[in-house]
Amino acid sequence: MPRRRKRARFEQLTEFERGRIIGLREAGLSYRAVASRVQRNSSTVMRVWKQWTDECRTTRKSGSGPRNVTSARDDRHLVRMARTDRTASSRQLAALWSIATGVSLCASSIRRRLLQCGLRARTPLYRIPLTHDHRRLRLQWANQHRDWRADWQHVVFSDESRFNLWYHDGRIRVRRYAGERHLPECIIERHSGRTPGVMVWGAIAYHRRSQLLRIVGNLNSNRYIREVLQPEAVPFLQSLPGAVFQQDNARPHTARIVKSFFAAQQVQLLHWPACSPDMSPIEHVWDVIGRRLARDPRPVASADELWNNSSPQKEPDRGTNLHGFRGLAKGKVTRVNFHPVPVCGYVVPKKPADALFRLAFE
Repeated sequence: MPRRRKRARFEQLTEFERGRIIGLREAGLSYRAVASRVQRNSSTVMRVWKQWTDECRTTRKSGSGPRNVTSARDDRHLVRMARTDRTASSRQLAALWSIATGVSLCASSIRRRLLQCGLRARTPLYRIPLTHDHRRLRLQWANQHRDWRADWQHVVFSDESRFNLWYHDGRIRVRRYAGERHLPECIIERHSGRTPGVMVWGAIAYHRRSQLLRIVGNLNSNRYIREVLQPEAVPFLQSLPGAVFQQDNARPHTARIVKSFFAAQQVQLLHWPACSPDMSPIEHVWDVIGRRLARDPRPVASADELWNNSSPQKEPDRGTNLHGFRGLAKGKVTRVNFHPVPVCGYVVPKKPADALFRLAFE
């Protein structure tokens, strides 16, 4: 294959390469031989040698090459436009630029200017919409529990989660060449109807974990008491001295009949701010389980098979390394360091506790 077709885009010659070309030519080598030595085109070698023989220099002329359509001031204005609307595409910015200045600028030039200024298009961070009161209450909760250390060892975090039969979390990538977008091997099918799946309930503590319960159908307050609290949650809490139960503010959890049940069973509850699922470490457990199910090479055909794959009761050794909590706590991590740090209204747990609770279902 010709070198010109093999290398579609050429970078500028360095001063060392220009000097090498001059030296090889003065040594008597032909243009073709020099081009083979320096891995450049023969025409490039000829232009460098002609410039040396005619002008006695090898440096490029100042201002050579295509001129920028935009000035430094225009680039600053373009950056302000991009920062005003962070989600605007390069085509939208090009259209806005044409309207504002009357100068046509292509989308690729917009992207180059923004990249030169350090603005790169990235995947946004998705979050739950929070009001001012939500953020105030979350920050208040974080300040109240900032000094907790060993207290977190008594907290039992619980939650429900749903695992679908067909699930795409956006982490899957395909490796393809240009023009292969529509190849069957490069396409991921997406289920358009209601996706069947499995809803589960689980709880984790510092030293132990509960059984993973399957919930069939919609969960209401009566079913929450009858199928979750009575058979599993309350016995699990009673086996842990001084346990504090955490749950979110879903309707089945905050119903009056559920509150009366907790009072009758003398269950101590941890106050939880509204719209705060990201503050619970058990969300990392669901993420770990979801990733494991996605990595399973065997296709799942039914919800029952999905439950069999996700249920930890089928693997007795999966929970044995919970005993490693004590050894890990006595080593590098001397406490469950889960005092929250508020960031823009969101509470980010510190990594030691995150690492501890990730072990719960591994």
